[in-house]
Amino acid sequence: MKTTLILSTALLCLPPVTAFAAPEGKPHQLVSIDPAKVDADYAIQGEYEGNLEEKKCGAQVVAQGDGKFNVVLYKGGLPGAGWDGVKAGIERGNATLSNGKVQLTLRGQSGVVEGGKLTLGKDTLQRTERKSPTLGAKAPEGAVVLFDGSNAEAWQGGGMDEATKLLKQGQTSKQKFQSYTAHVEFLLPYQPAARGQGRGNSGIYNQGRYEVQMLDSFGLEGKDNECGGVYSIKAPDLNMCLPPLQWQTYDIDYATATFDAAGKKTASAKMTVKHNGIVIHKDLELTHATAASPQKEGAEAGPLHLQDHGNPVRYRNIWVVEKK
Repeated sequence: MKTTLILSTALLCLPPVTAFAAPEGKPHQLVSIDPAKVDADYAIQGEYEGNLEEKKCGAQVVAQGDGKFNVVLYKGGLPGAGWDGVKAGIERGNATLSNGKVQLTLRGQSGVVEGGKLTLGKDTLQRTERKSPTLGAKAPEGAVVLFDGSNAEAWQGGGMDEATKLLKQGQTSKQKFQSYTAHVEFLLPYQPAARGQGRGNSGIYNQGRYEVQMLDSFGLEGKDNECGGVYSIKAPDLNMCLPPLQWQTYDIDYATATFDAAGKKTASAKMTVKHNGIVIHKDLELTHATAASPQKEGAEAGPLHLQDHGNPVRYRNIWVVEKK
């Protein structure tokens, strides 16, 4: 069955906007995990859908700090919602906030983004907010609930943010596992001026060995060191990263590696990963432990580890179903 993200009208639920002044000549150094503490650009950043020249298209408008934006246009619709994944179907442009309007140039045409609409020529795309179909998935009977917002007793590390009842980055589950399915929901911070690995960086290490990266990769190419990637092993089949400060999901089906009596690996671990309900890795063979893994490859069980890379990333609704 084809899985699609759920759409809602974003303009009806935009958070209150707080503008921050930056030092003259310097970009904003805003880092926020709270949608009530953002800049004016946040309400413009996001996803847009509609028709251009009578053909379905999707656009991602990505805040870069101080009223500057990258604009990515996808022929056929947004990733996971019409775009076929072929890079030739992508067009990129830039936009700048001026006098309350975002002026953009794309396809050799001028356009604007304002009032929840992206207008290019005679055509208009509407702002939408997608939600993962597995968001809020309940732990099935027999699942190991690692975090439900009540406490962080199942973890070693930074603990829970008592004000929000969300789990902080830099955690390792006390319980260890072999093969399992896991569900985790995560929220990436809004850091418009940050770039690359400094923008919302974390990751979930399966058995403490094999990382599925978490990173604010909204509007990027989708490489093996970006959101959904497995470092030095494989890029995601599709970049399904949503904008920062929107809840996202990973659903992971993990099969542990096997070793003989002498400790030699006889079969690599494998995993299938859904990012926001879309398969981005199918039976991926994990040929080696990924960079910075807290646990080396081996036959023994391992924990779930949520990496601390210096960015405030938050988590909720984490559970594991062990395979017998």
